Amino acid sequence: MNLLPVAMTALARRWKRWLQPSLLRRLLLAQIAVVVLLWGAILALFLYDSNRVTDLVRYDKIFDSVITIAQNLAADPARQQEALKAFDMALLETSGDFSSETDKAPVMQVWQRGRLIFNSTTAAPVMHTAVPGRVESVRVGERVWRARMMTSPGLDTRVLLAEPKVLRFSVTVDHRSYYLLPLAISLPFLVFPAWLSVLFALRPWRQVTQETAERGPADLTPLSFEPRHKELQPLVRSINDLLRSVRDRASRERVLIADAANELRTPLDAMRVNVEALKEQTADAGQRELMINLLRSNDRAARLVGQLQQLMRSDEMPQDAVPMRLAFDALVQERIPFVEDLARVRGIGLDFVSEGAVLVFGERESLISMVSNLIENAIKYSPDGGIVTVRVACEPESSKAVLRVTDQGPGIPPELRERVFDRFFRNPDQTQSGSGLGLAIVRSVLNKHGGRIELAAGEDGSGLLATVWLPLSTG
Repeated sequence: MNLLPVAMTALARRWKRWLQPSLLRRLLLAQIAVVVLLWGAILALFLYDSNRVTDLVRYDKIFDSVITIAQNLAADPARQQEALKAFDMALLETSGDFSSETDKAPVMQVWQRGRLIFNSTTAAPVMHTAVPGRVESVRVGERVWRARMMTSPGLDTRVLLAEPKVLRFSVTVDHRSYYLLPLAISLPFLVFPAWLSVLFALRPWRQVTQETAERGPADLTPLSFEPRHKELQPLVRSINDLLRSVRDRASRERVLIADAANELRTPLDAMRVNVEALKEQTADAGQRELMINLLRSNDRAARLVGQLQQLMRSDEMPQDAVPMRLAFDALVQERIPFVEDLARVRGIGLDFVSEGAVLVFGERESLISMVSNLIENAIKYSPDGGIVTVRVACEPESSKAVLRVTDQGPGIPPELRERVFDRFFRNPDQTQSGSGLGLAIVRSVLNKHGGRIELAAGEDGSGLLATVWLPLSTG
C-alpha cells in the first residue's frame, strides 16, 4: 500500500484546517508582535544611542586609568608599553573587536611630554581635538572619527580615544543593550507558554461554545453557564435573549395551531356525520359519488388536523423526557396491523424484519407517531402492488437502535432530501396528495429523543430508504 498519497491527503487536510481563521492564533500572534515590536524599538534606541556617542569615549574613568598607567610606568618604558598594550587589548575586547587592524576597531593614542609614546595601530592616523574633554568629529582623509582627548593635571600626559564613525551592530557586555540578549534568545521559547496562557484565558469562551454545541435544535432554554467576565457577559446575555424570544414565539405559534386544530375538529366531525346521513338517504348515484368525494376531502382535512396536533404534542415534550424503557422492535411490530388495511387497498405488501430485542428510552406516544408517519408515507408513495420493508436492528458499536423503512416509490431528489423535513413542504413533482407534515413530525420526535434521520435512495437506486437512529437504553 502506497502511504504517500494518504500522508499527503492528511497533510493537506491539516494545512487547510490550520489556515482557517483562529481567535487563539490571532491573540498569540498579537502577543508575539507586541513583544517583537517592543524589543525592536528598545534595541533600535540603544543602537542609536551607542552610535551617537559611544561608551568608549564617554567614560572618564577609562582616560584616568590610561593616564595613571602612563605616569606610574614612565620610568620603565618597556613595562609602560606592555601595560598600555594590554589595556588597549582589553578595550578592543570590550568594544567587540578582537583585532586593532579592523576598520571598526577603536584607537588609543598616548602622548607624554609632547611625544607620542603609544598608538594602537600604525594604520590609524595621529589625531588631535580642538578642546580637551569634548567628543568631536575628526576627519582624516576619507574617514571620520569620534574622538575625545583628556589631559593629566600636569598637562604632561594626553590620552586620545577614537572610534570610526560607522554604524555598529555589535552588542558588548558593558553596553546596556547587552541585557536585551536574553530576551532575543528566549523569544522563540516564549511561543509555547504564550500559547498556553491564551488557551487558558479562553477557557470560559470554550465553555459557552461547548454548551451551545451540545444543545439540540429544539432546546431553547437559557444557557446555564453564567460568566463573570465582562467580555463574555454581553454575548451570553444576547444568546439567552434570542433563545427566550424564539421560545416565546414558538410557544405562541404552538398555542395558535393547537387551538385552531381543536376548533376545526368539531365542525369536521359534524360535517362527516351529516354527509354520511345524507348519503344513506339518497338513491341518486351522482349525488352519492359527490358525497363520497366530500367524505374523502373530509378525511384529508381530519388527517391534517390530526397531524397538526401530533406536531404540537411532539414539540411540547420536554427535552430531557425519558418516561419509560421501551422495546422498540415490539413497538414497531405493533404498528404494522394498524397500517395493513391502508396497504391492502392498493395491494402493497408489508415486510417486517427484526434482528432481536432493541431497547430504547422514550415517550411511547411520540415514538408511535414517528413510526406510523414513516410507514404510512412509504405506503402512500409506493406503486400499486409494491413492497414496503420495515427493518429494526441494533448497532452495539454506536449504541444506536436503527429503523429502516424502504419503499419502491419515485424517491426524493438529493437536493430536496433536507427540505422535505420543513413543515408543509412537498416535492413539486409529487402527484400524491398530502399535507407535508409527516416528515416534520418524524424529525421533531427524533430531536426530542436525541435521534436523527437520513434519507437516501433504495438499494437498487430506486425508491426511498429512510433510516432512523435512536440511542439505545443503557439501563
